[in-house]
Amino acid sequence: MNRASAGDSLMAVPAARRDLPNALLLRLTGATVAAIMAWFLVRPWLPPAWREAGSPELYVTGVAGALLLLVPALFALAKRSGLSRNPVGWFNAHVWCSCAGTVLIVIHSAGFLRRPPALLLLALLALGVLGVWARVRGSRRMAATFASKAPAFRPPDAATRERLRTLIADKRRLLAVLDPAAREGTFSVTLPHFLKTPWQSLAYRRLELEEARLLGTRAAVSGAQAWWRPLHLLIAWVFVLGILIHVITVTFFAGYVADGGPITWWHLTAW
Repeated sequence: MNRASAGDSLMAVPAARRDLPNALLLRLTGATVAAIMAWFLVRPWLPPAWREAGSPELYVTGVAGALLLLVPALFALAKRSGLSRNPVGWFNAHVWCSCAGTVLIVIHSAGFLRRPPALLLLALLALGVLGVWARVRGSRRMAATFASKAPAFRPPDAATRERLRTLIADKRRLLAVLDPAAREGTFSVTLPHFLKTPWQSLAYRRLELEEARLLGTRAAVSGAQAWWRPLHLLIAWVFVLGILIHVITVTFFAGYVADGGPITWWHLTAW
């Protein structure tokens, strides 16, 4: 394909389905960091409502930031459900919303970084670092892995081959229940499968993990390449849990959060 035809092909792709280039991702990350630093610099000269934790202005800012940061969670659900028709669009939305939501959450914190909710900011920092690394560096390593013949993928010994044969037969029997039209070599359990047939889906997932262990899939790549995604997902869901706990405490235990001070935010009970 020559340069002109490649350009024509790119123009033919709908804008919503174009992936974010690495350069744009780095610019977005830099803009997010710059916005946070600028806010800390101008914070001493802002009106009191924008410097006092719990003010109505910062309460609304926090709600907006939390809603934006739930978009990446929806992206994960859409991806795992198998129902998303535009995964690239979801990915782009998760990047944009993550950057904007992070700035709003930092503003919502009012600069009080010695309280437990500040741990959520550390989670956001870790998620950002992992995400940028995976896109800029990890993707290149993954591409190199697919283009190479890793030692772990060499033919296994006789005992392992026999176990793999039995394991694959068990997977095919489960697949007849989960999705009779699917092929064992390309099938992956999604959220609808877990909702419809949870026990069979869990059993199939356990077989997948055992198969990966027998083949040494993770051992074929570096530790960072093998574990960045599980760590990214773990931190992300811990963050979602932290947001949920924070919302519950400020809504139902406002008195405890205020610690004897005035309760200036919307709440249901002041326990």
